[in-house]
Amino acid sequence: MLPVQLDDTDAAIINSLMQDGRKSFRAISREIKVSTPTVKARYDRLVNIGLIKSVKPEIDLAKIDKGKQPIGNISGSRKKRVVKDLKIKIACDYCAGPINGQPKVLKFADIQRFFCCTACRSIYKEKHEGRIQSVIEQYKERKKASSEPSSA
Repeated sequence: MLPVQLDDTDAAIINSLMQDGRKSFRAISREIKVSTPTVKARYDRLVNIGLIKSVKPEIDLAKIDKGKQPIGNISGSRKKRVVKDLKIKIACDYCAGPINGQPKVLKFADIQRFFCCTACRSIYKEKHEGRIQSVIEQYKERKKASSEPSSA
């Protein structure tokens, strides 16, 4: 078996994913200044050669409400599971205060933001109105582009 030499682009992709495994190929491409298709091709190659085996969530155990504990070790073997009724402590996306009870949710595009009260939700929405509208427009363009048949 011949060894595969990783270059700076491969290393940059791996480092980026290690910081946040949820990043899109586009976000990584912007970060490391290469094209999105290059990131996808390199990622696929890293998976195919077996270097990247999986992308797994990193669970913040401090966010778990102490009333319900996971069964076993979350980060351990695959046999361990999280209980269904697990409650997660979240903070308001505007004031960073605790959210007690049901959060007030702002949904736009494929994003959700959580707030402790309707006032925080309204202020956030007003403060970020331009950015929210931009995200919605980009989301609609992506949906439209992905639904159009490709001309190959």
